Amino acid sequence: MTRETPESGLARRRKRLSDEETARRMLAAAIAAVEESGMTVSLEHISFEKIISDAGVARSAVYRRWPYKDLFFSDLLRELAKGAGPAIIDANPGALPAAARTLLATLAWARTPALRPALAAEVLRRAALGEFEAFHGSSAWQTYLALQATFRGLPDGDLRAEVHRSLIESERAMVADVATAYTRLAQLIGLRPRAGITFETLARQAIAALRGLLLMAPSNPEIVTRRFQANPFGAPEPAEWSEPALAIASMVVGALEADPDVRWSDEHERSVAAALRTARIDRS
Repeated sequence: MTRETPESGLARRRKRLSDEETARRMLAAAIAAVEESGMTVSLEHISFEKIISDAGVARSAVYRRWPYKDLFFSDLLRELAKGAGPAIIDANPGALPAAARTLLATLAWARTPALRPALAAEVLRRAALGEFEAFHGSSAWQTYLALQATFRGLPDGDLRAEVHRSLIESERAMVADVATAYTRLAQLIGLRPRAGITFETLARQAIAALRGLLLMAPSNPEIVTRRFQANPFGAPEPAEWSEPALAIASMVVGALEADPDVRWSDEHERSVAAALRTARIDRS
């Protein structure tokens, strides 16, 4: 959903607005307030009167559409749910070129099938902390996590059902995005999921792990700050790891194995490197 900031100035008050425009401005102003202050497990901290002022609309028109503020907050929840699930790539737009650079620098590892899982882990090691920090500071992600909590407290009825449908759709979209990224990484370096495991399963587990770490971080700051030297996946040498990187890499890499159908020749390596350079150009 497109986030809009309402127009400002007295000029907007001089013309009579339609009920639809009044509603649009009110919801846009409320969404801007949520993104600025953050969403808790309710919307009680959002001032209805301030939203009316920020939107620059007539109080009479607002109360004609929403006689009670709870009705407005119900519509606001619907709008927030429609725009739920911020895109993972959008949260950290540098992730793709960074992954390509990592692969180009260590692509020789893929010549040895036993080192391919370590190569995937190296990509995740370098990417995971940046992604975690991007999500940790993202108001869109904070709102999404709060919306999940709010949904669980809604009474049965149409509102709960609508929010639930929107959350299901956004979860599916996130899983699809992550699964596509994992599929592409595995195909590039000659890996495949172990029998019975799909990339969608890995994506769901990785998202769940990330969400759990995000929820724990405020009371466990070491999740963000701790670094340690380790070599958990048999790389040529130890490297500096973070807790988010270890959690996600352990989940993903442990479910992958070298694909016996991939024959890693010099020509194959050159074609992979060319694809990675194109990814760097397209995404940088």
